[in-house]
Amino acid sequence: MSSRDNIETKYKWNLSDIYKNWNEWDNDLKLLTELIKEIPTFENNITTDSKKFIKLLKLEEKISRLMDKLYLYPYMLRDLNSKDVTAAEKMQTIEHIYAEYSVSSSWITPKILEIPKEIMDKWIEENKELHNHKFNLNELYRLKQHVLDKDKEKLLSYFSQYMGSINEVYDELSISDIKWNEIELSTGEKFKVSNAVYSKILENYKNQEDRKKAFEAHYNSYFINKNTYAAIYRGQILRDVANMKAKNYNSTLEKALEPDNIPTNVYINLINSAKENSQPLKKYLKLRKKYLNISEYHYYDNQIKIVDYKRTFTYEEAKEIVLNSVKPLGKDYYNNLKTAISEGWLDVFETPNKRSGAYSLNIYDVHPYMLLNFNGTLDSVFTLAHELGHTLHSMYSTKNQPYSTHDYTIFVAEVASTFNEKLLLDYMLNTTTDKNERIALIEEAIGNIVGTYYLQSLFANYEYEAYKLVENGTPITSETLDNIMSKLFKEYFGDELIIDDLQKIVWARIPHFFNSPYYVYQYATSFSASSKLYDKIFNSSESEKEKYQENYLELLKSGGNDFPINQLKKAGVNLEDKENFKSVALEMEKLIILLEKELNK
Repeated sequence: MSSRDNIETKYKWNLSDIYKNWNEWDNDLKLLTELIKEIPTFENNITTDSKKFIKLLKLEEKISRLMDKLYLYPYMLRDLNSKDVTAAEKMQTIEHIYAEYSVSSSWITPKILEIPKEIMDKWIEENKELHNHKFNLNELYRLKQHVLDKDKEKLLSYFSQYMGSINEVYDELSISDIKWNEIELSTGEKFKVSNAVYSKILENYKNQEDRKKAFEAHYNSYFINKNTYAAIYRGQILRDVANMKAKNYNSTLEKALEPDNIPTNVYINLINSAKENSQPLKKYLKLRKKYLNISEYHYYDNQIKIVDYKRTFTYEEAKEIVLNSVKPLGKDYYNNLKTAISEGWLDVFETPNKRSGAYSLNIYDVHPYMLLNFNGTLDSVFTLAHELGHTLHSMYSTKNQPYSTHDYTIFVAEVASTFNEKLLLDYMLNTTTDKNERIALIEEAIGNIVGTYYLQSLFANYEYEAYKLVENGTPITSETLDNIMSKLFKEYFGDELIIDDLQKIVWARIPHFFNSPYYVYQYATSFSASSKLYDKIFNSSESEKEKYQENYLELLKSGGNDFPINQLKKAGVNLEDKENFKSVALEMEKLIILLEKELNK
């Protein structure tokens, strides 16, 4: 009996909500291939016939919805067991079909853009079926300069599957083939230091030497393949630079931000502001060094609590705490979250060959799914709240938006998740009677700022500098990447942090760098936005509170029906204003003062 079989069904995904078996999957695959064959038949008649055009859009949506299910079913099975051979084969099958679809449909956007904008506007006005597509169609015209002619788009589409293989190589190296090193701690316990075990040791073991052993064992699992990781990363950047040039963008940053109409100055303002206002971060490290009573402060000292706080939470306790914490957002939000933590939506515990970390993904025609590696720590309780924020966002979006605009952008994705974390923090601070837990919670709040704002800004800075080097034709190696990371840690964390040689290779163990370039900055921008929204809702008059709360829920309901910058403005936050980032540093200053006060009681 496998370790997954030993875990109760209620703590595992029920993937039969997507497909009951591979036979159902195969039947949908056959349907998909038949639908794809219809796509070329529209090529010569959509520019003059609005009815044919509408029929094409409906066909595209049907294909897209089918593909969501067909792709995510094996994808999720692989995340549960990276050695699932059948799932791996099915993944390759659907990826191949998607690549063929990209080729057969590559003519669509260039062809649509042959329709004069005023004609398209008239079609949208006259045909109710096009109303839900208005935003996306207008987007095509806005981004027209980055769309190539039919033949060039078709040529590029041939490379889509090949381009994605770089990410697969990273995943295989970091999940399937990685060898976790074993250590023996001062307690006599022996561990293989996987991602989840590493976090648990850093959070719970007071002996600095134990944390050091865990750090060295864990990072050496990456260090042994550092040149391979660097080659993968260089290949990825070269791919993205080639794409940027082919699509007529001035930089990879512009290419990453322009599809969502996000000004590049938002990104630059963020990383500059985080560096300019990093004094609270340096102050916090100095305070921790003093109260932890250590002579040298290393990166692996970041997660241990100052006080002796060893409470562990069962998953059932964590669920109840998170559920109670969201009550201030109203009955509807509470009931939706209750549904989200029902059986079959979450895969809770770490098992062999399961993907590390946590995420929430949504299937429009099914429901959201959440992956966790719950280990009973306070941090894992916050991770549960975080992922449920994404899930609630998806639930509201799916309920209130048509398929064409249900998918919210990454830029606003982390607002709901970090907002949930703030709700959890306040709830636990208000309900605890344990002084040590109160201190640990304040540290958790500061840690969220460190990890979600400062560290993600640092990582965004790293990506910006690494991509700039390749854009300018400068070669990069593992040493180049190490040096960028070392320099940035020095700038952000200051002299209080001892930068170990192994610490420099942190870039190799961040999946987002390889799977989602220019993603991590949005953790920091979203954190800033959610802080501002939280302040407006809970520190306003009663009448204003109701208005801001309604605005926040409208943000969750809006999916992708507008540019994310505009969506946040409607909710009450303007991220083009640099002051929003500076306010995070001020929030951290206040929390440090509160922490010192608690420690000195």
